[in-house]
Amino acid sequence: MTKPTEELLLHESRLGAGDESIADLVRKMIIKLGEDPDREGLRKTPERFEKALKFLTSGYAQNAEQLLNGATFSVAYDEMVIVKDIEFFSLCEHHLLPFFGKMHIAYLPNKKVIGLSKLARLVNMYARRMQIQERLTSQIATSIQERIDPQGVGVIVEARHLCMQMRGVEKQHSKAVTSAMLGAFRHNKQTRDEFLALVRNKAS
Repeated sequence: MTKPTEELLLHESRLGAGDESIADLVRKMIIKLGEDPDREGLRKTPERFEKALKFLTSGYAQNAEQLLNGATFSVAYDEMVIVKDIEFFSLCEHHLLPFFGKMHIAYLPNKKVIGLSKLARLVNMYARRMQIQERLTSQIATSIQERIDPQGVGVIVEARHLCMQMRGVEKQHSKAVTSAMLGAFRHNKQTRDEFLALVRNKAS
């Protein structure tokens, strides 16, 4: 069995730090905000919040090696593989507010491919952590590159951030776009342009 990553161990140690549960701390937070945690609508909120937060950060309990184990296949195929519009939800690490959107992933195989559903699971794994969009984009591309050593990987992420829409500048229609291009996607303009064209073509 693969040993837990240092990141997971740190996450678990912090969750278990002290004798108070997350729900206990949320109860105190509700009081600090001037509310009554014992009124009907808030009575179960601390426990619900703890359950939700643990789900939204469940990606710390996974790693790419285990996730993709048995899901890479040797094939004689060297054309672009692309999976568009993979929906995701994540938590901005700066304000613990959601950001969400779609991810487009492409790679040029080099004797190996990844099961298509595993790409979506890989997105979920990294998204269900406290994140910034730039890191999330890079982690997906790097993970694919390390697992199957393709000729190149391209990842584009389009997301809306509630920390921009609900607070701060309050720009409700803003969208952040990030990309990571490795190998042929970085060095070959034709490959990169093909990927961008396929992403923009919503009917394909």
